[in-house]
Formats: sequence, C-alpha cells, structure tokens
Amino acid sequence: MARIAVVPGDGIGNEVITEGLRVLHALAPDIETEHFDLGAERYLRDGTTMPADVMRRFGSEFSAVLLGALGDPRVPSNVHAKDILLGSRFELDLFINFRPCKLLDARYCPLKDRAESDIDFVVFRENTEGLYTGVGGQFKRGTADEVAMEQEINTRKGVERIIRAAFAWARANGRRKVCMSDKANAMRHGHDLWQRVFRLVAAEYPDIAASHLYVDVLAMRLVQAPQDFDVIVTNNLFGDIITDLGAALQGGIGLAASGNLNPGKAALFEPVHGSAPDIAGQGIANPFATLLTVGMLLAYLGRPEQEVRLQRAVQTCLKAGRVTRELGGTLRTTEATDAVLAAL
Repeated sequence: MARIAVVPGDGIGNEVITEGLRVLHALAPDIETEHFDLGAERYLRDGTTMPADVMRRFGSEFSAVLLGALGDPRVPSNVHAKDILLGSRFELDLFINFRPCKLLDARYCPLKDRAESDIDFVVFRENTEGLYTGVGGQFKRGTADEVAMEQEINTRKGVERIIRAAFAWARANGRRKVCMSDKANAMRHGHDLWQRVFRLVAAEYPDIAASHLYVDVLAMRLVQAPQDFDVIVTNNLFGDIITDLGAALQGGIGLAASGNLNPGKAALFEPVHGSAPDIAGQGIANPFATLLTVGMLLAYLGRPEQEVRLQRAVQTCLKAGRVTRELGGTLRTTEATDAVLAAL
C-alpha cells in the first residue's frame, strides 16, 4: 500500500494541499497519508527547518511527498524553504525536475491563434547540480571591494543521467523529438560537457530526433513556435526559467504542476506557484495546479489512468468557466475543487 508524506507549506499552500488531498482520497482511497509540521510556522516557533530523521523517513517509509508552496515574509532568508525543498532534492537525489507544459484550454494561452495541440511538451530540468548548489562565496563583504562568486557544477554523471532520462521518457511515451538547451557559446567549459554527452546519448536513440538550441534562442522559439517541441532537457538554472515560460504558455502558474523524481525512489510533487501570502486565508487561491500535481503523483504510483481522468476533469471545468477569480471566474477554492470532483 502506498504511503504519502504531506507537507502543506506556507500561505496558500495549506489551502490548496487540503483540496489536493480531497481529490487524492476520492480517486485513491487506499492511499495512506501522514502530515508533517514543517514550514514557516514551525521555524518561527522553534527554529526547526528539516529534521534529519524526517528526511530519512521520507526516503525510506514513503512512496512520495506532496509539498505545498513555501515562503513567508516573516522569514526573509527563506532558510526553512531552502532546507525543506532544496534539501529534499539534494538529500533524496531527485535529479529530475519534471515539468509538463500542456495547454488544456486555448483561451488561457497568451499567444494569439494557438490551438491546444500546439502546446504539449515536457521539460527535464537537471535538479541537483548547476548554479543552485550554493558553491561560491563572498570576500570583503559590505565593502567597496566586495567580490561575490557563484560557481556552476556540472558532472559527467549528472549530465548524462538527466539527458538519458529525457530520451528514455520520449521513447516510452511516443514522443519523437528531444531538444537540449545550453549556452556553450559563452560557457564553454561546463556546457561543452553537455554538448558532448548529448551527442553520445542521442546516438543510442536513432528513432528520436535530437536537436540543440542555445537557451536564448529556445526562449524565442517557445514563443514563436511552441508546437515544434516534444521534450526539452537542460540544466538547473535554464530549466527553472524555461519552465516558468512554459507555465505562462499553458495558462499561468495556477495550472502548472511538477515532480522531483529519481525513478524507483520516493519522489516529491509540488505545484509550481508560490505561497502568495497576499491572498492567503481568503479562500480564493486556484487549486488546479495542485490537482494536476496529484494526477502526476498518481501516475508515478502506477495509476496513469487516474491522471488522465483528473486532467480531463480540470479541462472540463476550464472550458465551462468553472474557475477561480485568477482565471476570470467566480469560484472560491473549495468550490473549484467541488467542480472538479463533480466532473470526475
């Protein structure tokens, strides 16, 4: 029996995760959940961010973690968010940040004259290396001579496994194209490694069309011709930026889901949006990103048919205008979830 760890998070995270659990229990009543008191409130209460024993339990006792948004203005450093989210990615070695970008209702796409079939790609973002490792330092901090350094880490192991994961997913899911994006023309050491490994792995997949774009060109092409993309694989920083562009193309971050994965191990699933403290507690947050994230979680647990059902239910509500204020509707958070449950 699958067990899910639940970390509601901060701000609207608590509200949307509650809605996500309503749908999860409706679709899969056999799945057990356990809540963990982690987030800004816990940090402000006793200074706890991520206990080592909890991290061990995540990796050994649970099939997945469902995480709400993190971030609270009362914790300006966001140290709790870093320890919980980035800590989980690094400690559990969740090297894949998997972000589907699928348009469910063309009315919500900011590009003119786009059909739903034009935007349906996924991004494999390397999740444990790059510029987000915190390697670097500051010298003569606070003086006129201050020097700050941030170092990018690229290992052969890390680059190869994310590229290989992208090709394997493409083949398994009937996708025909994989595009790798880097900035090797300006960052010739680390990104030359990406270029060489990409060519080697691509040769093992002759049935998949392999291509390369510098990240600035990729950003331009995603706006001009999103229909040209099936699977994109890139590094941590570029993936962070490109996936937010993808979220905008599919209708906004209120519809964007994500998973942090290492196949065969405990995964971490989270809606893309932030904690939105300005609207927390008002009951107007959009739960759809969380519901779509729950669908991804169910697919990861071997129940892909439930993800399809849930995605179609969300799409039905979008097309019927049964949405929250953020998307131009009138429904409150719980009412939007009620509409999805009714569609199911």
